[in-house]
Amino acid sequence: MTRRSLRRALLSALTAVAVTLALAPLIPSATAAPTDYQAEDATISQGVVESNHAGFTGRGFVNYNNVVGSYVEWTVTAPAGPADVTLRYANGTTAARPLDFTVNGVAGAVGITFPGTGAWSTWASKTVRLTLAAGTNKIRARAATADGGPNADVLTVNPTSDDTQPPSAPGNLAVSNIKSNAATFTWTAAADNVGVVRYEINRGGNVLKVVDGSTLTATVDTLTANTAYDISVGAFDAAGNASQQSNVVAFTTPPSGDTQPPTAPGNLRSTGTSSNSVSLAWNASADNSGSIAGYDVYQGATKVSTTNSLTATITNLMPSTQYTFTVKARDPDGNASAASNAVTVRTAGTGTGGIPAYDRDIAKVDLGWSVAFLPDNSGSALVTERDRFEVLLVTATGQKTTLGKVPGTVTTTGEGGLLGLALSPTFSTDRWVYFYQTAANDNRIVRMKYENGALGTTAEPVLTGLAKNRFHNGGRLRFGPDGKLYAGVGDGQNSGNSQNRNSLNGKILRINPDGTPPSDNPFFSTGGNARYVWGLGFRNPQGLAWDSRGQLWASEFGDNSQDELNLVQKGGNYGWPACEGTIGDCGGYIAPKRTWSTAQAGPSGVEIVNDWIYIAGVTGSQLWVTQINSTGTGVGTPQAVFSGRWGRLRSITKTPDGALWLTSTNNDKNGGTPTVLDNVIVRLKFP
Repeated sequence: MTRRSLRRALLSALTAVAVTLALAPLIPSATAAPTDYQAEDATISQGVVESNHAGFTGRGFVNYNNVVGSYVEWTVTAPAGPADVTLRYANGTTAARPLDFTVNGVAGAVGITFPGTGAWSTWASKTVRLTLAAGTNKIRARAATADGGPNADVLTVNPTSDDTQPPSAPGNLAVSNIKSNAATFTWTAAADNVGVVRYEINRGGNVLKVVDGSTLTATVDTLTANTAYDISVGAFDAAGNASQQSNVVAFTTPPSGDTQPPTAPGNLRSTGTSSNSVSLAWNASADNSGSIAGYDVYQGATKVSTTNSLTATITNLMPSTQYTFTVKARDPDGNASAASNAVTVRTAGTGTGGIPAYDRDIAKVDLGWSVAFLPDNSGSALVTERDRFEVLLVTATGQKTTLGKVPGTVTTTGEGGLLGLALSPTFSTDRWVYFYQTAANDNRIVRMKYENGALGTTAEPVLTGLAKNRFHNGGRLRFGPDGKLYAGVGDGQNSGNSQNRNSLNGKILRINPDGTPPSDNPFFSTGGNARYVWGLGFRNPQGLAWDSRGQLWASEFGDNSQDELNLVQKGGNYGWPACEGTIGDCGGYIAPKRTWSTAQAGPSGVEIVNDWIYIAGVTGSQLWVTQINSTGTGVGTPQAVFSGRWGRLRSITKTPDGALWLTSTNNDKNGGTPTVLDNVIVRLKFP
């Protein structure tokens, strides 16, 4: 996509982050000039200086021996504080070659992966932020695998500001000159103690355009006709600190005047059946506008599903019954295509499991973000209301009681508020309920007592200091089979947080119930916030669930290309911001087990029942269903269920009696409509 390509190019040129894995250099510091240190002049252990590959600087480069522990150690001079340290390297193999960087022999190495560059004469650069002492420092880059390190050319040390103060939010955002495919935005400058280096124009947390810090107006020309938008702007300084978002402007682009319908979808076919469902797939339509707004699935003359993907699963059918389906495409101006070929399918005679059916409505709520069932066999659950900051008790029959609010919760006029909740593994004795909330200055995890049918009035902090922003707050809480509390934390709209182990953002965290870090966490010995990190390199993870093997699966919102379903490993790095799904600089990172386009999924809550995975899709407005394979290492082809039926789906939770509760959160982009109960909790059943 043009928008995606533009974003990646601009970010490569402009983004300064705490730990950078992109191949572009960081923005130069204003505090000191960068200094180059040649590898051939450094201390070398189990390596040799060579000059047999072209393109090096200086007198040559260092070829690491292919053993764990070979290293190059540079002696550098710098002021005290952080420095961006860039290694120019070549790797002519297809295998990534990771290095561990240490300073002055201090424990807590920073690991950086150096993927193949295509040839030994092709050079690239990677940057890591290290903290240096005043005066002389020894920076060692040690091979972490038996493949040794890449060929090392020159190390550039660029002392940076220790600025941690973010800019103020840009003001007075306004939109003008709205066309079917473009609009112009203007805003007033953000203030910063050092200086603003760039502005990002966002739609729902996805970046549409990036401009430099001296530009206060921009035209975005990648919009779609006849489409609703809500736009905000954020500011960044040279240290990578992100402001809060500006005010939001909401508008709808006008129709383009196009009257030509799309081509008909092709090759409609059945991809699977059960006793109560039929799964369908088809080939994409084409339109003169260049985009398709969606597809409508018809059962006879009745529309039964609306989706923007190329698959749908129709449920609530009768066993051993024949059904006929067609599909039509719509363009952004509402022109409908001719019908696809018809396909006639007979459902199975006996239930095969996996695909749920609609059972009944449970309750109307505002924005039911998370659900946790009480362990008292009543079938009742606690539900968080994101924008009302309330905790509800909802019975199996749909009776609702407002138990109270979580004190200190605020909105971000976006995705923040009262988000995840989880019950203590020993709830029957300790009565603790854990909440993920947006507070005045941060996101945080707190806990409150729920005793004798009443929620306490005070909240005890469990973990604080999770950076907040209008979007990318994460928010899911789940206790794992090990009795530890896991939290999915977004990057706070600052992608540099995701690779910085000392930041709590862009991570999946693992926490003892009392808020202390478990000593068996992968980076516990590093100290600081790294002690809480279980996995890193995430953008906005919102779904957590465990399979029958005790493996953790997590869903993640992508940027402009791919959403992800990940199998999360202890200490695993999933690549953001260098890698989105399978796109970008993905060498050395753990690949997702499944990806979707960001228009199809927007995966939030995840649940697993008998190794079937259920994923609530926000953006795609559908429930995705897939089965874990027999080895536990991957999943089958996901099937889309209830496409367009309830809109934006947020959470999916198994009930004590073997069903599922599904919640919707429509009208949630700009802080919702907390005075209106216009979303649902529905119950799904298995055949």
